[in-house]
Amino acid sequence: MQFPKLPDWSVYAAVVAALWIAASGRQERADAPPAPPPVPGEKDVPISPGSPFAPAKVLEVPGQVETNAGTAFSLGEHGLWLTARHVIDGCARTAIIVADGRGVAARVKVSTAVRGDVAILATEGGSAALPLAGGPGPRRGDRAFHPGFPQGGPGEAASRLLGETTLRARGRGARAQPVLAWAEVGRTDRLEGGLAGLSGAPALDAGGRVVGVTIAESPRRGRIYTTTPAALTEALAAAKAKAAPFAVGEAITTDNYGRVADGLRRDLRVAQVVCLAG
Repeated sequence: MQFPKLPDWSVYAAVVAALWIAASGRQERADAPPAPPPVPGEKDVPISPGSPFAPAKVLEVPGQVETNAGTAFSLGEHGLWLTARHVIDGCARTAIIVADGRGVAARVKVSTAVRGDVAILATEGGSAALPLAGGPGPRRGDRAFHPGFPQGGPGEAASRLLGETTLRARGRGARAQPVLAWAEVGRTDRLEGGLAGLSGAPALDAGGRVVGVTIAESPRRGRIYTTTPAALTEALAAAKAKAAPFAVGEAITTDNYGRVADGLRRDLRVAQVVCLAG
């Protein structure tokens, strides 16, 4: 019995289909559960357990928030925060949100003196610092986790490092800058579309240490871009600030990064930063 000979095109098509299926099966996808709702903003409701912000310094901000909104993270209880520069460019007033509808005033301490898309803000009082990673920086294939406020609400993303590239920064005086490119491998479950609002979020390594500031994304390519470790060092030097020496991070995996992100937001180590009208 002789089997019929298949045409060449069908053999090629079968090979391509098999390779596509195999590649798809290896693609990592590690989504996190949805974040809990934000802390209510009514008067007399605690801002956060053990909040470091004096009640007299807390502003009522409902209805005053402009379109600019992003994420910031704490450099220490002395009240320094890192964010992406383009988030606060052109802001008349800036605030760190500490509860739903409430925030604390933040002044820009460093922005234009830094070549990367990084800014440092100052508030009266602050939260426990996130530790900064030392050493040569992440390697290709390493994971990073991005807790923040995509689309204006609590959420996070997970990524894997592809390598260093060049990106033109947004905002006034924009210019090409070296950045790290990451492939998105997970995000908050049911979070669809772009990640606008995640700008300024820390990129945390598996030890919970900051390796960069999230500054941009390419939704169609599934890419997330962060500053390089060198940009963080330059920003701290410009602000004459030092990383908190005893800051502690929590180990993060693709299984727990949603829970870790919730804790960082609850403790106001990661917070939303907004421009206020007027």
